[in-house]
Amino acid sequence: MTRNPAPLGPDGAAPEDDRYRPGYELVAERLLHYIAEENLRPGDRLPTEQGLAEILGVTRNVTREAVKVLAAIGRLTVRRGAGIFVAAAPAVADNDQLAHYQPTDMEHVLMLLDYRQVIETETARRAASIATPLEVKSIREAALESAEVGAAGDADAFGHADELFHTAVAVAAHNVFLQSSVATVRKFAAQSDVLLFHRMAPGSLEAAGRQHVEIAEAIGAGDAVRAMDLMAQHVDTTRHQFENRIRDRLFSPDTRT
Repeated sequence: MTRNPAPLGPDGAAPEDDRYRPGYELVAERLLHYIAEENLRPGDRLPTEQGLAEILGVTRNVTREAVKVLAAIGRLTVRRGAGIFVAAAPAVADNDQLAHYQPTDMEHVLMLLDYRQVIETETARRAASIATPLEVKSIREAALESAEVGAAGDADAFGHADELFHTAVAVAAHNVFLQSSVATVRKFAAQSDVLLFHRMAPGSLEAAGRQHVEIAEAIGAGDAVRAMDLMAQHVDTTRHQFENRIRDRLFSPDTRT
């Protein structure tokens, strides 16, 4: 499931076709590939920063930044005086394929969005069929909040409202396995957001907020088919925005930090 990226320079610089991304992001990607290739499991200890730098053929400074970002998204654990360890991926410690998810590999990201399409359209359909009045209220409130902060361009507030909305829809589906799947998918997606977009949304927050409101209205009306179709459109929009953002970065003169 993993693919070997092209060689890096010692400062983390990439070949010409990858220069739209900062060096530490590319080294973080390399480090995830190394973990997968070595079949390291949650709890396994990695070499020191210097040892990793030598393995990856980059400087210790850029390796340190890569370790920091992977620790921030929950893929590594750094214990003072003990070392660097592989952290458990969300709810998939016993699944090599998912534990070795590559958040900057477009093939992996698109597969994740495909899975999200399957899971979240079903949660929307079920929510429209069986949600209680209180659950519908929670969905509507989260949707309206996301539309308001999205129109204002507040990415942090939107992220919070977006989480509330999708979680509320999953809860209203009355299936703990679907709810867990939605939570897991969102945790994986967050890894890609951090590494590729620095937590910035890949598309229009305002448009996403409007879509949330439309989905909430369909669920509130008990229209299962429309709720499912609107959720499918919502995820598909996210997919296209993600691809467009990657394309924009790829053809920009230089967006590295």
